[in-house]
Amino acid sequence: MTALPTKRAASVAAAAVFLLCASAAAQQARPDALAEFRRGNYERAVEIGLGEIAANGRNMDAYVALCRALIRLGRHEEAMRFANTARGINRHDPRIIGILGEIYFFMGNNSEALRYFQHYVNIAPEGSNVHMAYFFIGEIFIRTGRFRRADIALTAAVHKMPGNAEWWARLAFARERAGDLAQAVAAYERALALNSRLADAQRGLDRVRVALAGR
Repeated sequence: MTALPTKRAASVAAAAVFLLCASAAAQQARPDALAEFRRGNYERAVEIGLGEIAANGRNMDAYVALCRALIRLGRHEEAMRFANTARGINRHDPRIIGILGEIYFFMGNNSEALRYFQHYVNIAPEGSNVHMAYFFIGEIFIRTGRFRRADIALTAAVHKMPGNAEWWARLAFARERAGDLAQAVAAYERALALNSRLADAQRGLDRVRVALAGR
């Protein structure tokens, strides 16, 4: 095969580079609902997500970003509607299952929230949001007075996310309410080691130490 002349080859290469750069620039310029959500621009994420779904009604990434933004905005009924639509498209997408758990949690439906979070853990035990599922499960058990179960779930949550001081404080509270005071002290101390300004943890630690001293 005859090689292209040097000048022509250079022109072809330059054109190819230009097209690649133009394509990359277009992709960077294209609005992205998930990117806006991660920046905390929830209203913008909703706007973009709706547009993405209008262009492609089966775009699961758009549904995920849209629903998460709606949850952050407290628009739970809307989030539920879009999450159910997304589940009709792919009922096994763990992201949507986790989102439905969050929606039911914030709407106060503990039994449905627990069902969805447990389902998430079962189908995605190494999923990117499994730590959140365990945390919400723990919170549901605290809400419903099942403190030893809350301890188990929150222990799993901090195992996955050991640097979260607030979660250690919630684990400590669950242990305190379950009567496991020595372990509650350890968890409160871990929370304060991570964030010495965490007032709930300090109050809890003081409370448990008084209780231990009175035994």
